[in-house]
Amino acid sequence: MNKKTIAALVAALLCVSPLSVSTLVSGSSVALAATYQQGTASWYGPGFNGQRTANGETFNMNSLTAAHKSLPFGTRVKVTNLRNGKSVTVRINDRGPYAHGRIIDLSKAAAQDIGMIGSGTAQVKLEIVG
Repeated sequence: MNKKTIAALVAALLCVSPLSVSTLVSGSSVALAATYQQGTASWYGPGFNGQRTANGETFNMNSLTAAHKSLPFGTRVKVTNLRNGKSVTVRINDRGPYAHGRIIDLSKAAAQDIGMIGSGTAQVKLEIVG
């Protein structure tokens, strides 16, 4: 099977466009990275630092973590700022965001890494990486 065929099959299984699926074929194994979601990210930090997250951890605004409404706790997500191309990988450890129209709340450290502290929000794409 060639790369285009594999991408098309995976896209069909994931119900996404073949263009949003990147494939890497080595031998008989295939590694995938697909855009899971695209939308507005926000960040949270000082007012929540030291409080419990939804998974029971103590929130640390200096860790690379995030809140998402439905992804399982522990999921690793690559977040890319669509304005500047900067990306960061975060671990989901909380629920939210609760502001209308937002898809993910990043810790302060993660927001700094992708250059969105000043603006408060950014258009991002999310890719599940683990």
